[in-house]
Amino acid sequence: MARKQHRHRLALTLTLGMLMSGVASAERQDGLPLYKMLRSLEFVQDSVVAGDSSAAEMQRFLLGTIDERLRSADKSVFEDSRNVDAALIYAMSGGNPETLEYLMSRDVNGNFDNRVADVLRKYLNGKGLLVVNTLVDISKEYRGKPIGPYLSLVAGNVMSGKNAKAALPLYDWARLMAPGTIVEESALRRSLALCADAGMVPQGLDYARRYTRRFLHSPYASQFADLFVQLVVDHDSGVKQQDIVDILSFMDPPRQREIYLRMARRAAIAGKADLAALAANRAQAISNDGGDAFGALANFYGGVAGVSTPELKAAIDDVNQMPAGELNARDRALRDAAKAVAAEILRTPDAASLGQGSFPNLPNQQKTEHDAAVTNQAGGQSPGTAGVEQGASANAAPAPEGGRQEADSSFNAFVTTSRSKLDAIDGLLKQESH
Repeated sequence: MARKQHRHRLALTLTLGMLMSGVASAERQDGLPLYKMLRSLEFVQDSVVAGDSSAAEMQRFLLGTIDERLRSADKSVFEDSRNVDAALIYAMSGGNPETLEYLMSRDVNGNFDNRVADVLRKYLNGKGLLVVNTLVDISKEYRGKPIGPYLSLVAGNVMSGKNAKAALPLYDWARLMAPGTIVEESALRRSLALCADAGMVPQGLDYARRYTRRFLHSPYASQFADLFVQLVVDHDSGVKQQDIVDILSFMDPPRQREIYLRMARRAAIAGKADLAALAANRAQAISNDGGDAFGALANFYGGVAGVSTPELKAAIDDVNQMPAGELNARDRALRDAAKAVAAEILRTPDAASLGQGSFPNLPNQQKTEHDAAVTNQAGGQSPGTAGVEQGASANAAPAPEGGRQEADSSFNAFVTTSRSKLDAIDGLLKQESH
């Protein structure tokens, strides 16, 4: 891997040297074609997602240089369709949106496809959903053309806000037309995000496998790690342990450990003790026998997850072993929460709380007592209730020896009222049957 990165950096250095020479020549004779400058930008961007951090600064330089070149170019330059494609790709690659507007205002010869320019205008201005169907149709029309992968990626970005499942095929086309590029990296990462949100586990795991094989050193890999952890924790019932191990096996031990720690933390907060314990144990196994800082952090997350299990005392010991000063603000809050929960679980119940409360605990019981009192004061009685009351009195259980069982007047009132309602319903049913 180190040898491959060295060769890639050497190729980048040679290419950039040629580019700088070309830019200097362009300043003298304005002879460097736009499409060649765009190819250099694409090469630099692909180098960034391949893990070459030194290319990031050159990417910013090239975006500024191409922007100036586009604004100063003669109209006749865009009679070459390759330069038109270069301008559109620049706009979809982080370029200045106002430059596209400037070029379209000067396009009196119709070198630009107005449909493409119009949908890109709306997309770059945050109004892509207004033209989502047109954008999808245009992306299909331009498949196989230089701007095809970029249009499919843009169409997927817009469609994802409307229909996640419909966006995935657009991302698939984008990455298939531009393998190993920043387009594929972006398409894979965004596809994983959609799968994590929508619970499409098998597809999400497949995208994760592809990403770890190709773009592990991308500066956006940290975002991928968060998305992968989200997929696993939120939908753990559909993920096998071996799936996690296989996907992370493409990473070096430090990266594996980092993702397992993230997984343990998120699972602990979600109350998924088994997954949190699994992730914590994997992180501990990668650490130096659990004796280093990462091993202690893995023990801490495992302890947080164990608070809700029968192994509570051992879990809280692991939590207490992690000094608060060695945790960030979020984990200190997590530590305090875990200790508070454990304290409540272990707290001896108050003897008074074990007694029977004297307050009514039946819904509408107070209203029933009031209704019963009004009925007794008025001397009124619903039809059929007299027999019920007499039967209830006659069949009352005798008081145990040494004491006399007193009837609860509120409960009797509740039973009486309920029985009267049942009798009334029975009477209506009998009438209906006749």
